[in-house]
Amino acid sequence: MSNVSESVRALIVYESMFGNTERIARAVRDGLRQYLPADTVPVNQAPDVVPDDVRLLVVGGPTHAFSMSRLSTRQEAWKQGGLVTPVEVGIRDWLAALKPTRVETLRVATFDTRIAKVRRLPGSAARSAAKLLRRMGYRMLTSESFFVNGTTGPIRDVELERAGRWGAELGRSLTGAAKVA
Repeated sequence: MSNVSESVRALIVYESMFGNTERIARAVRDGLRQYLPADTVPVNQAPDVVPDDVRLLVVGGPTHAFSMSRLSTRQEAWKQGGLVTPVEVGIRDWLAALKPTRVETLRVATFDTRIAKVRRLPGSAARSAAKLLRRMGYRMLTSESFFVNGTTGPIRDVELERAGRWGAELGRSLTGAAKVA
């Protein structure tokens, strides 16, 4: 049983064009739920202030042009067969508008999805988001990249399993607790 109050939770804010990053976000959520309640929310529906009951904020998005997406890269992804109409708000935009609160107590982690065959290329949406969050005063726990086959995917099952384990590791490190029964 967890020693964390049921009134605290994790919030995963994600941006996804082809559904791959959303699938990773849900796998991370499922891993976290072994230790504390966790919810996912698409970035265009995320609050501009992190709710008081959120103890861990996880931010994830696809790597576009070696960093977080921009409106132009989201529009280009949509032209390549993106599943969702490009939204005005990506994780870059949301983080820029986020009002920093509870920077002493809220912990953050970031992740991205990227093309598997270009693992060694510089740049990462997760690292860029982490850098911005650190500048805002938040304490970073970790960043992670998950790999897709080609621009549109699919995401590999091994990556979904790895995302679940990463979520569980985040939950365990945050709570110092055993799994929720």
